[in-house]
Amino acid sequence: MQYVSTRGQAAPMSYSDALLEGLATDGGLAVPVEMPEASGEQLEAWRDLTYPELAAEVLGLFATDIPRDDLARMTAAAYAGFPEGVVPVREIEDGLSLVGLSEGPTLAFKDMAMQFLGQVLEYALEERGWVQNILGATSGDTGSAAEHALRGKERVAVFMLSPQGRMSDFQRAQMFSLDDANVHNIAVAGVFDDCQNLVKELAGDIDFKRAQHIGAVNSINLARITAQVVYYFWAWLRATDAGGWTEVSFAVPTGNFGNILSGLYAKLMGLPVRRLVVATNENDVLDEFFRTGVYRPRGSAETLATSSPSMDISKASNLERFVYELVGRDPERLAALWAELGESGSFDLSAEQPRFAAEFGFVSASSTHADRLATIRSVHEATGEIIDPHTADGVKGARANLEPGVPMLSLETAKPEKFADTIREAIGVELDCPEDVAAMLAAPQRVTEMADDADTLRAFLEENALH
Repeated sequence: MQYVSTRGQAAPMSYSDALLEGLATDGGLAVPVEMPEASGEQLEAWRDLTYPELAAEVLGLFATDIPRDDLARMTAAAYAGFPEGVVPVREIEDGLSLVGLSEGPTLAFKDMAMQFLGQVLEYALEERGWVQNILGATSGDTGSAAEHALRGKERVAVFMLSPQGRMSDFQRAQMFSLDDANVHNIAVAGVFDDCQNLVKELAGDIDFKRAQHIGAVNSINLARITAQVVYYFWAWLRATDAGGWTEVSFAVPTGNFGNILSGLYAKLMGLPVRRLVVATNENDVLDEFFRTGVYRPRGSAETLATSSPSMDISKASNLERFVYELVGRDPERLAALWAELGESGSFDLSAEQPRFAAEFGFVSASSTHADRLATIRSVHEATGEIIDPHTADGVKGARANLEPGVPMLSLETAKPEKFADTIREAIGVELDCPEDVAAMLAAPQRVTEMADDADTLRAFLEENALH
């Protein structure tokens, strides 16, 4: 299996090459030359597998340069600390179930892919005798998941950018309380999109990238996308009966478009997926795009701080991978659209918009703070369960797109403890704070505050990177 860049100018890569490269050398994103297929016969053969076993099978279709026994060992190690069952699927109302992806060490769905990424990154670096400095950006959950997956690893240092004052207290504490020497937290004066732009600028400077051994674990990294594909196969196998070919729909709280892109990849591989609901918050650039076909990202000043902060993103990196599929995998047409975006601040694919749902299954929805509170409240009243505000965005979008006879699976993205203030406002409940969590919140925090300036970040990396 080979991988190419969406921009069409980078040399073909193996899975391990794409893993270590992160952003392709031409500034594009790695995509499979052709999507692997999963037949109905394979799906049935996978029905009784454990999550680590299923992960090895699905990832084995992408990572053909890694021996299957090594993949199985890595997936077993990645999920060894998770509860038995790893990803529970539980019905919360007729036709609507939650897919529990937040059972990992940082209580967020990012752990599911990141724990594998920590294993496979270490494996690839040891195979080549390299070190790598991970440069990433987070709106809340990616950073802590990456740091907890990579902390203490000898061949990896992590430099994680986050927007000053834009994360919850819990999210900040999960990152900034770590005292591992290979973890560097950098709070940038700006929003997530500013952090992401800095990452792309430095990763796009090939000489600097090579000199400082820069890599990525954001969802621009193909390995993150492929590890997330497993969620969809697992959930479909739990929600359907053996021997059937039942279509299901998924609702996905969406910020950087990585998680739901993995759902698209699962659909393109042959999984019977009917609808992929793009659930946004007030930063509804993606909702506008999927409703109208016009993509119009907002600037930092127009990106709102909301009660689902991990989705406070106005320029979704992974949309490029979808547009690449939409334009027939034509890198020249994609490059022209991105050039138009750079010149005018938008591009118009309204002529293609009917294909979004008809061919790819995409529909969309948006939520307000009041919607989140009402959704949290209604789920709690009906089931006794407490969901976090991002999951509430997904549930609202799921309810708006229910279809008779089509199971709807809404992805749970975090535990409610990470957003205690919103939970208190919604249902008046003070969530229990375990001793270890209280200790984390009270621990000293290590963070470097920095201006939104590429040269300042370059100097910091040059001084602190592994070589």
